[in-house]
Amino acid sequence: MSEPSLSARRGRRRTSAERGDKRERILNAAVRVFASRGFHATRVSDVASAAGVADGTIYLYFKSKDALLVSLFESHVERLLAFLETELPRAASPSEKLKRIVEVQLGLLEGERDLAEVVTVILRQSTKLMKQYAAPKFNAYLDAIAGVVAEGQATGEIRKDVSPHLAARAIFGALDGIAMTWALGKAERGGLVWASGQLGELLLRGLTPRPSVPSPR
Repeated sequence: MSEPSLSARRGRRRTSAERGDKRERILNAAVRVFASRGFHATRVSDVASAAGVADGTIYLYFKSKDALLVSLFESHVERLLAFLETELPRAASPSEKLKRIVEVQLGLLEGERDLAEVVTVILRQSTKLMKQYAAPKFNAYLDAIAGVVAEGQATGEIRKDVSPHLAARAIFGALDGIAMTWALGKAERGGLVWASGQLGELLLRGLTPRPSVPSPR
């Protein structure tokens, strides 16, 4: 291969890496700015300034401020899915898998108050995002939770009179509410870890099959 060809390939790799790094910088800056200013009060120029890029650079990666917020939420869900792909196969039972889901969803926000506020509070300030809340990646995450519930029903660990997808939405909603309360409160370090243990036990108690009651004679 000629020297120009090698140089061109290296240039493309550098350009791709630089683009990925710049996009990540914009997302990280958006988290900080949205959390401090709120969604509606934030201008694209505010995010650009925090990220150290020109205003027009934002539009190379995101069509609008709404699209930027959607991307923040999708990026968070992608992290959740990636962790579940790694963590769930290590769990010995459906019950343990549900505990890991609870631990992962809250654990990823531990120490990241701004991100917790963005994904639980700020996203609700965008009507467009709320309409897109059932995006494919979010549905994939709910499907993963529902799959664990269905697996538990098949093994007898989880009661069969519960809809797996209803249970999945209830679990996500509970976790979302806890993260929001933590972010808007003191956001004490270790608070989400402590809550994950409490909530995991609470959820499993509600999903455990009820003992059969003998019929009166």
